[in-house]
Amino acid sequence: MPCLKGTVCPVTDHILINDLRVMALIGVLEHEREAVQPLRVDIDIHADLTDAGQSDDLTETVHYGEVCMQVAEVARKSNDLLLERLAQRMADMVLSFAHVNAVDLTLTKLRPPIPEDVGSSAVRIHRTRASSAPLTAHRAIVALGSNLGDRESYLRFAVERLGSAVRKMSQVFETDPVGGPENQGAYLNMVVEIETEMDPYAVLRWLHRIEADAGRARTIHWGPRTLDLDLLFFDDVVIKGGNLAVPHPRYAERRFVLAPLSEVAPERCPPGWETSLPPDAVYPRGPLSS
Repeated sequence: MPCLKGTVCPVTDHILINDLRVMALIGVLEHEREAVQPLRVDIDIHADLTDAGQSDDLTETVHYGEVCMQVAEVARKSNDLLLERLAQRMADMVLSFAHVNAVDLTLTKLRPPIPEDVGSSAVRIHRTRASSAPLTAHRAIVALGSNLGDRESYLRFAVERLGSAVRKMSQVFETDPVGGPENQGAYLNMVVEIETEMDPYAVLRWLHRIEADAGRARTIHWGPRTLDLDLLFFDDVVIKGGNLAVPHPRYAERRFVLAPLSEVAPERCPPGWETSLPPDAVYPRGPLSS
């Protein structure tokens, strides 16, 4: 049974990340403030993995690779005095991922700089969503497009799946296809602003799941598709590399993105885009029908 909104799901399954090695500036002694030290992180993620076990779908679970990268980044940017503080911030990062109900995290200082023969020192903490600091609401802007089948129905499907997260919505624009194979049908495009407590990687997984549920087939680069959802912006975060880039690297070159974006977040549009971009055919069609 799915968990009710605002409740903590029963802990049934675990994802274990063992022996993650990172270097961080951590400690209260004067010489500890001058050079990074080796740390080990062990993470026990509590999550209900039933859906992932049945669907074989990455969006139904917690991507341990992304957890490792985000936790390691917290360590690399650390300027904390106490292991307790750094462990807390790592646990908060893990709890920001979708599907995580609780986390047990052990943070080990591998070579404690004390005048005794000690192999390591560590703190182990247990945190749940209820005990963690309140999650921060983020503003994300998403571009929607469709040029197969009942295009408007696919856009409506995406907006319905985004649900109460939607805060602003442009009208629908019909546009000629740009790039990709010849003889594609025209696109319907729009832009929405959403508010979410998820991190950008979780938002990307959410968008990919909505695309998949709409029958999106990734067979031809820039080919026709039932539904295309692009994460244009996530707050003022800049991410480059891996499977995510925000702001979207080509948004400022695309009139079919900027026209609806100008209705939702005009401050995100480059100055003079209306006259500086090639005059691709972009026709306003009015609000998305209910």
